[in-house]
Amino acid sequence: MDKISFFRDLAVIIVTAKLFGLFAQKLKAPQVVGEIVAGLIIGPSVLGWVGQSDFLSMMAEIGVVLLMFGAGLETNIRDLLKTGPKALLVALCGVVVPLIGGTLLYMAFYGAGNIGSGEFFRAVFVGTIMTATSVGITVQTLKELGRLKGEIGTLIMSAAIIDDVIGIIVLTFVIGFKNPGVEPSDVIINTGLFIVFGLGVGVIAHYLFKVIDKRYPHRRRIPILGLALCMFLAFAAEKYFGIADITGAYVAGLILCSLVDSEYIAQKVDISSYMLFGPVFFASIGVKTQFDGFTTELLLFSVGFVLVALLTKIIGCGGIARILGYKGRDALKVGVGMMTRGEVALIVSQKGLSEGLLDSKYFASVILLIIVSSVTTPILLKLLFNGEKAEAA
Repeated sequence: MDKISFFRDLAVIIVTAKLFGLFAQKLKAPQVVGEIVAGLIIGPSVLGWVGQSDFLSMMAEIGVVLLMFGAGLETNIRDLLKTGPKALLVALCGVVVPLIGGTLLYMAFYGAGNIGSGEFFRAVFVGTIMTATSVGITVQTLKELGRLKGEIGTLIMSAAIIDDVIGIIVLTFVIGFKNPGVEPSDVIINTGLFIVFGLGVGVIAHYLFKVIDKRYPHRRRIPILGLALCMFLAFAAEKYFGIADITGAYVAGLILCSLVDSEYIAQKVDISSYMLFGPVFFASIGVKTQFDGFTTELLLFSVGFVLVALLTKIIGCGGIARILGYKGRDALKVGVGMMTRGEVALIVSQKGLSEGLLDSKYFASVILLIIVSSVTTPILLKLLFNGEKAEAA
């Protein structure tokens, strides 16, 4: 790549990603689906207008860090504490069952080698991708049905938030264990040390931000400092603790999520993410997706990947909801509501690619899962709620 061609690539990515994103929205699908498809079309697999480069990879990395920072900012700690053990149990089963299901699926197709081998951790990583839940489509559907603030809607929302937190923890351990030279005890110790470090930085940063927020409310210096904290913790997590940078970014968001101006910070950060870094990240997924080695076996794996990912969420989340006393239909609503996959699954997949835990050809399976789950979840929820009177908000 010459010194200025990246300007052309950015122009092409921004325009095509937004056009396809809007088109996807018209079809009642998430915009990210359209942005990924845009990357597929302009990438080497189709038109070849944009190729992989170090610059694009770095821009995408910033994009994924900003997305996780935003996810942390939008987390409501009070809601997490209020939901109690039910949401926690639903979230745990929503992680454990897909994790096991995805691992076994990969083993059935490609084997696993010895426990602790690279192939074994690739199998576990496929299961890790399935643990993520994205409830954007579910939230919109529940709103339309008047069920967002009902008991089932609240349970789904709370469980999905906890689900993502647990999923990031699982990702942290898998990446830590994948290096053959790393002892399991080192991974556990480093994770524990980062938690202590995060708590220490969090207490200090939260206090300082509260003082600044009180003295200079709604000023742009607050989101600027918040962004600096995000970048610092992303750097520190990977550099000094061997933990994924996105974990550090997510923790930075959690530190600031209870500030009075947390929504203001999220809005300002979202401008950069929405206009530039987000489209580059999602389009880069499409650019990196390869169809050269897309064999019949990989097609069958992709179909199995989608089916296992959907069914394990229904079995795990719906099953524990049934045990917790919810009737059959209500338990099924919980399971179906947790089926959707989106940004977090892509973030985890991207991290796996950079760490050598995933081949780019498997991005096609992840994209297929996002599309299928985004289409089927609203339809199934509407059928399950059909004929029932909407609850008051």
